[in-house]
Amino acid sequence: MSTTTTSTTALSSPVKPPAFQRVSGRRRIKDTAATVLVTLSVVVALIPLAWVLFTVVAKGLPALTSPTWFTHSLSGLTSSSMGGGIYHALVGTLLQGLVCAIISIPLGVFVAIYLVEYAGRSRLGRITTFMVDILSGVPSIVAALFIYALWVSTFGMPKSGFAVSLALVLLMVPVVVRSTEEMLRIVPQDLREASYALGVPKWKTIARIVLPTSLAGIITGIMLALARVMGETAPLLILVGYAPFINLDLFGGEQGTLPGVMVAEMNNPTDAGSQRIWGAALTLILVIAVLNIAAKLISRYSQVGKK
Repeated sequence: MSTTTTSTTALSSPVKPPAFQRVSGRRRIKDTAATVLVTLSVVVALIPLAWVLFTVVAKGLPALTSPTWFTHSLSGLTSSSMGGGIYHALVGTLLQGLVCAIISIPLGVFVAIYLVEYAGRSRLGRITTFMVDILSGVPSIVAALFIYALWVSTFGMPKSGFAVSLALVLLMVPVVVRSTEEMLRIVPQDLREASYALGVPKWKTIARIVLPTSLAGIITGIMLALARVMGETAPLLILVGYAPFINLDLFGGEQGTLPGVMVAEMNNPTDAGSQRIWGAALTLILVIAVLNIAAKLISRYSQVGKK
């Protein structure tokens, strides 16, 4: 009798409404409208990017297909003479970027290690973080003027490619610090504590555990930071002149660079000047694209290797 009564009570009780209710028509309309607006925003943002890229490729590709573009310089050519190449500017850009990377990478990585592993809430850590934030927003022309006032005016050193590299360091270091800092914070604290429990010193834990774990992300951030500073023009205009020939001396003399070619040929109304401008622009885009692709590949293969 009790069993029959319990079954009757259970059947007569109201059924619990399902957890997932049917979406109303009003919510569907709002969702569709939001999707359309977001899609249109992406399309609107991509149109000028695709337009610029198509224009640079269409006008710069004839220069890149020239057999002398990557093997010759513009030395000895007049403003209206066709031919020549970008070899001198490509070498100058890579040299300045290499010196900038040699200085910026260890400096930025060490600062990030200090902020994550040692600074804590110390006063020096707060000051360092504040200064990194300030450097992140410094325009390139301000960095160039600072190096000019310090390196050229105060120390009496000549304008050179090395001075340009110093200005690029001021722009690259905060990017390296921020990217490395974020990668180090991603490393689980349990790995550090396990290493400390085994008696491993803190510096060795950082060198053997923390850095290898976050190495892929650190390298990606470094490559992206280097790609960002290699296209800066203001330091070139202030700290070194343009030379249409190869100059491997970073401590003296004018030096050709890819942005320098575009600035130097800006007032050249001939077809040769236009071809050099668009060719240099496309070459610079390719260099930056190669650095970005290399960063993506390093990150991907590093993750595959860990799996």
